[in-house]
Amino acid sequence: MKLNLIVAMASNMGIGFKGTIPWRLKKDMALFAKLTKWTKDNSKRNVVIMGRRTWESIPERNRPLPNRLNVVLSESQQQIDNTLTCKSLESALQLLQDPLYLNQIENIWIIGGASVYKEAMNHQSCHRIYVTHVLEDFECDVFMPAIDQGKFRLVSDPMVPQDADEENGIAFEVKVYEKV
Repeated sequence: MKLNLIVAMASNMGIGFKGTIPWRLKKDMALFAKLTKWTKDNSKRNVVIMGRRTWESIPERNRPLPNRLNVVLSESQQQIDNTLTCKSLESALQLLQDPLYLNQIENIWIIGGASVYKEAMNHQSCHRIYVTHVLEDFECDVFMPAIDQGKFRLVSDPMVPQDADEENGIAFEVKVYEKV
């Protein structure tokens, strides 16, 4: 199974501040939902894999993310209701190979945080990185690892808008990077 990463990051590579996203872009959140929910086969659903702090940053009323299998990575493996909890990305991917899950899953999306992104980018199954480039700097305390231009190339995806956009005075554009 191929891994897709999805992230919004500021010009300074920031992705979070004090457990929240430092900007509000409804269009980007709608794209996130569309991409992470959409399947070709209506009998299947997608997986979203995230670290524990990313899970905790999602407002409680929105957890688990609906219409997706939520997998939370946690060293303690303390069980979280209505999710799969795994110790590591590798153990999550192994668990998802079980026929119980494998036959129900179409896509796997990595949704954060920074250490999970870094590990997934280096994983042999990494396929694409969907990046919303927020075209300004924000104060952040969590940063996206650099995307190695030698390992990833820009591609287009018909589900992703091609033009830059603006919302709440914040300019942004979405780029898709595919592993070479």
